Amino acid sequence: MRLNEVTFNDARPVEGYGPGFFRIGGAVFEGAVISGPSGTRAWAGYDDVASLVALAGQIDVLFVGTGAEVAHVPAPLRQAVEDAGVGVEAMTSPAACRTYNVLLSEGRRVALALLPV
Repeated sequence: MRLNEVTFNDARPVEGYGPGFFRIGGAVFEGAVISGPSGTRAWAGYDDVASLVALAGQIDVLFVGTGAEVAHVPAPLRQAVEDAGVGVEAMTSPAACRTYNVLLSEGRRVALALLPV
């Protein structure tokens, strides 16, 4: 088996999560967050479309963690992000964290918008 060291640049992997929080890159964030090539910060949720559209040009895919249960991303949010040239994939927050970490370790241009579990 061959092991490769992973370098994450400014994007940091999700190291853990629990009720109402995420641990990303060694820091704990309460509530909803956005994480990607420009770091991790608080997210105001589905109404904060501008923060997601601002990622255009930096990423190819945005994973939206919808909490403990799978839910549809509101149509205006999905449309605005896709119109900016970014793919949107909705899944539970735990699944979004795992998928993001795998693709981030492969050097992919991804970001994550998470609602807490």
